[in-house]
Amino acid sequence: MLYVLAHWLHFEGIANLIRYQSFRSGAALMTALVIGLIIGPRFINMLRVRQGKGQPIRADGPQSHLAKRGTPTMGGLMIVISLAISLLLWMDLTSKFVWACLVVTLGFGLIGFLDDYAKVTKYAHAGLSARIRLLAEFAVAGTALALVVTDTNLYLPVFSNLYVPMGPAYYLFAAFVIVGAGNAVNLTDGLDGLATMPVIIAAGTFAIIAYLAGRVDYAHYLGIQHVPRAGELSIFCGAVMGAGLAFLWFNAPPAAVFMGDTGSLALGGTLGVIAVSIHHEIVLGIVGGLFVMEAVSVIVQVFVYKRTGKRVFRMAPIHHHFEQLGWKESTVVIRFWIVSIVLALIGLATLKVR
Repeated sequence: MLYVLAHWLHFEGIANLIRYQSFRSGAALMTALVIGLIIGPRFINMLRVRQGKGQPIRADGPQSHLAKRGTPTMGGLMIVISLAISLLLWMDLTSKFVWACLVVTLGFGLIGFLDDYAKVTKYAHAGLSARIRLLAEFAVAGTALALVVTDTNLYLPVFSNLYVPMGPAYYLFAAFVIVGAGNAVNLTDGLDGLATMPVIIAAGTFAIIAYLAGRVDYAHYLGIQHVPRAGELSIFCGAVMGAGLAFLWFNAPPAAVFMGDTGSLALGGTLGVIAVSIHHEIVLGIVGGLFVMEAVSVIVQVFVYKRTGKRVFRMAPIHHHFEQLGWKESTVVIRFWIVSIVLALIGLATLKVR
């Protein structure tokens, strides 16, 4: 909205700053951060009053988690609200990337909200059925892909201008990336702050990549695919970082609120659609390697247990495995953050190692 207004003013005076994506990225971050911090306390109190018992805690999980009973969930609503307001203020609303990402953020957020609502009202871990949830997620992802996909090649990192022409199969692959990212972040969100900081780190990484991919000179120099106007996604990433930091203020141990599926699905799906939009789907698997590890641990655990009756991990997702080994929750969280930082640096390195 402010970008359009500044355009009408011909970007004169202070409005000229809005011309720069770097300025709007920082402004979006600060706007989402301030909004989140302002609405946080009242929002948490509202959730606490309305939910009563809060999020159900697994009785078969680590015993230290039982102390978290009564903590409200659906804190992801704070993230989505502050994120959406910031984006509408600072992004160029004529960009297709804005609306594709908003479709996924709001659509996945709504699916997560319905899942959280079912859990809270029933006070049980079973929310929406897996089939309904996945169908809804693929429908949302498909809508977003219809807005942004014009190139159906899968570009490979490390190698310059090397790609796999996928044709129509790319749409299925890209939808899987978006849905997979949403559910991987959702599985990671099991400890206070565990999913939030890696999402912030990944968003910061993709803010850089999106800006570079949107500049024809930088894209040519680095040997990556140039995506016209993709730099707008750096503003989206900035808003994700700001909203995430505001939520982390309240989610820091001991958490005053949980993100819930509302936030984790929305944030994961957002990372997925950003990666698809700038043709860095494989790099997302590197930068978001922590999320991949969490998801794979669940898949392996279920697959092996159904066939052999034995468990590979003491408990899945894998962060609970380390808790069962005796690691304190804070130790698991901080060490996983370190892993996320290292993976983000590796992901950035793929831009130049070509």
